[in-house]
Amino acid sequence: MRILGIDYGDARVGVAITDALNITAQGLETINRNNSDKIVLRRLDEILEEYEVGTIVVGMPYNLNGQKAERAEITEKFIHKLKCKYNKIKIEEMDERLTTVEAHKTMNFLNIDKKKKRGIVDTIAAVYILEAYLKKNEEKIQ
Repeated sequence: MRILGIDYGDARVGVAITDALNITAQGLETINRNNSDKIVLRRLDEILEEYEVGTIVVGMPYNLNGQKAERAEITEKFIHKLKCKYNKIKIEEMDERLTTVEAHKTMNFLNIDKKKKRGIVDTIAAVYILEAYLKKNEEKIQ
């Protein structure tokens, strides 16, 4: 079963997924929310139909001091919707501190055009969230 990573934002939601063996994370897409979680949930339905997903990991926004950021309450409501809709799938939170900063650094390093950045920054951040989750679980096993 694969693991799906989500970077939940105001305007866009980045989505990443692991390979079938849960070793690597790849960016899947960015979903434009258009101020509606229904759009996101509808697309997630399609993704979950295509891939066998056992866990969904959602990035939780924390401040640098470790306290939940203002955006955390909105993210928690989204997570609640996921838990209600996908009650057979494990839903977990993962600290997403600085993932968007890292995504921007990666895009700058790769000289990605400014216009393209907006469309992929959330997907790259979702990959970083998923990689952190995989690393955390790898450490538990060892």
